[in-house]
Amino acid sequence: MLHTLLLYLLRFLFLYIGLLSSLLPLSYVAHLPTAFYARSLLSNILLLTCAFFGLLASGPLTLTRYGRRSTQWLAGRAFKHAMYLSTGAHFDIVEGKQHLSNRPAVFIANHQTELDVLLLGTIFPPFCSVTAKKSLSYMPFLGWFMSLSGTVFIDRANRSLALKAFDGAAAEMQREQQSVFIFPEGTRNNAQGPELGAFKKGAFHLAVKAEVDIVPIVSACYAGVLSVKETRFTGGSIPVKVLPPISTKGLTSTDVEDLTRTTRDLMLKELIALSESPIGQKVATTTSTNGSVQVADGLATGNVSDSARARRKE
Repeated sequence: MLHTLLLYLLRFLFLYIGLLSSLLPLSYVAHLPTAFYARSLLSNILLLTCAFFGLLASGPLTLTRYGRRSTQWLAGRAFKHAMYLSTGAHFDIVEGKQHLSNRPAVFIANHQTELDVLLLGTIFPPFCSVTAKKSLSYMPFLGWFMSLSGTVFIDRANRSLALKAFDGAAAEMQREQQSVFIFPEGTRNNAQGPELGAFKKGAFHLAVKAEVDIVPIVSACYAGVLSVKETRFTGGSIPVKVLPPISTKGLTSTDVEDLTRTTRDLMLKELIALSESPIGQKVATTTSTNGSVQVADGLATGNVSDSARARRKE
């Protein structure tokens, strides 16, 4: 039995190594769609591998002072380094790294594409869990890993269950000094410029209920690194700013709407500034004199956001 199990394991490893070996060269070919699909597949394989690694590590971690709640931090860091070595894509915290040590807190960030999983791998602090849609819990390896590591699953189709999940998360944050990470837009915006979708109020209700700070995180528009619309996926350094914590002390549920609006306005202002800064322009779209977006050094094409255009007129 053991011999057969080892044989299957070796076969899997050879297949895995062979697949990675074939995808790596394809990910660097000049033809953009080929590189896009190769790197996308490679990224998903690495994500599942790191999730499996986190799944295996969750047991031993329970014996340390970090506990299983740091499993997502460990798997995220593994994914960060694996992606940098294989694709060259990485996020770089250019300001406010010290704010990541706030605990407990509700961390929020703008949500552009699937590559934001790599953002999590970069900024994710220990003793922090993500929130995710309920359907992800059923995925092999990734779903198992997320369930064992304390992910707060939200059933978007059932408001009462979603509120119940947030109530449980708030109680655990206070009891275990556990932080939570949420994308307040709720879904990817796939923007070609510095844009933010409407914010859902769940993250802000949670912060107010748990009486913890909100820590906004802004990553520059990176359409030049990954653009699903243009089937582009290249290497590059994406700048990230961690903004100062926003206190919820003394706030109630009646303040949530204003808190949501002011936080979104603040993040949008920082997103535009960061995306238009010299470091942000290296991974963002570039604009011609007629307002259209040009391809420059492998950057994306598309339309400039209204917010970015308005800022240039100021």
